[in-house]
Amino acid sequence: QVQLVESGGGLVQAGDSLGLSCAANGRTFSPNTMGWFRQAPEKEREFVASIKPSGGTTRYADSVKGRFIISRDNTKNMVYLQMNSLKPEDTAVYYCAADPSGRLSANTIYYADWGQGTQVTVSS
Repeated sequence: QVQLVESGGGLVQAGDSLGLSCAANGRTFSPNTMGWFRQAPEKEREFVASIKPSGGTTRYADSVKGRFIISRDNTKNMVYLQMNSLKPEDTAVYYCAADPSGRLSANTIYYADWGQGTQVTVSS
C-alpha cells in the first residue's frame, strides 16, 4: 500500500496558476504510475493526468491539455500537478492516486491507492 497526501489547493481567480503536490510513502514509489483525478460537486470523479514510473510518458485529459503539467521526482517520492490558466470549471477536489501496474490509465479502477484530496476553487 502507498499512503498519499496531497497539498497545495486553495482559492484562486480565473487565469491564475496553482501547483499541487502529492507525497507518497509505504510501498516502493517508483514502479507506480501516478495519476491526478478530480471530482466536482455532484459529478463523478474524472481523470486529469497521469505519468509513468520513469516520468518520460504522460497523459492528459483533453480539458486540461496545454494548461496542466504533471511531473514526478522519484528521489523524493513526490508527484506534482502544475495548473495554469485556471478556469472556474476546474473547481473540484483533486486526488492523487497510484497504479502499481505501471500502465498509463485514465480509469479509476486501476488505481489502488488514493489520497484524501485537496480542494481547488477557481472564481470567475
